[in-house]
Amino acid sequence: MLLELAQYLAKDIRAFNVFGYITLRAVLACLTALTISMLAGPLVIRKLTAYKIGQSVRNDGPQSHLSKAGTPTMGGALVLLSMLVSTLLWADLENRFVWVVLVVTFGFGAVGWVDDYRKVVYRNPKGLSAGAKFFWQSFIGLLAALYLAFAVSVPTSEKLFSLFTDWLASGLPLDLPSQADLMVPFFKNMAYPLGVWGFILLTYFVIVGTSNAVNLTDGLDGLAIMPAV
Repeated sequence: MLLELAQYLAKDIRAFNVFGYITLRAVLACLTALTISMLAGPLVIRKLTAYKIGQSVRNDGPQSHLSKAGTPTMGGALVLLSMLVSTLLWADLENRFVWVVLVVTFGFGAVGWVDDYRKVVYRNPKGLSAGAKFFWQSFIGLLAALYLAFAVSVPTSEKLFSLFTDWLASGLPLDLPSQADLMVPFFKNMAYPLGVWGFILLTYFVIVGTSNAVNLTDGLDGLAIMPAV
């Protein structure tokens, strides 16, 4: 939103062109999210404590962590709120990849909310079953991977559908353009073509694997912020 305003003002005041730099907007977005968290955090914690929305500690963890039972949970809602507001304020909302990130993030956030809800309401420290959690994570991850496999290869969403239909018509062996190749860090000209299936598989593992890396750590004592950082 603010980017569009800055672009409008830049027609008369050139100084506003500085907001066109993604690095500046990324820093401002982080500061915005931090400010929202610091201002809203104490209120959210007080409300969660008042409603007795506390963490149920898993019984397969260290005994020392049992003292953390009752720690306010569902704090992820504050993280998601901060992220949503700062993204809507500072991101280029015409960039379709921004919306992919938001959909995936809030999709996984919904899975986490159901997990926390079951822990709070039913006092079940295991929350949502591992199978159900993995199913919905995989569903969201595969949808995102499938979309991205074709979205990175075309400049607009209008051409994405035609590329997808061409892939189906070809019997599914279609190669993707070089934009979808796996770039090797620190080597400017080294890239490996993944093809549609390779791209989808790698993207799926990155999304679902990263989510579970934090989730498994968080499940021990309810503190996920350091893995998140």
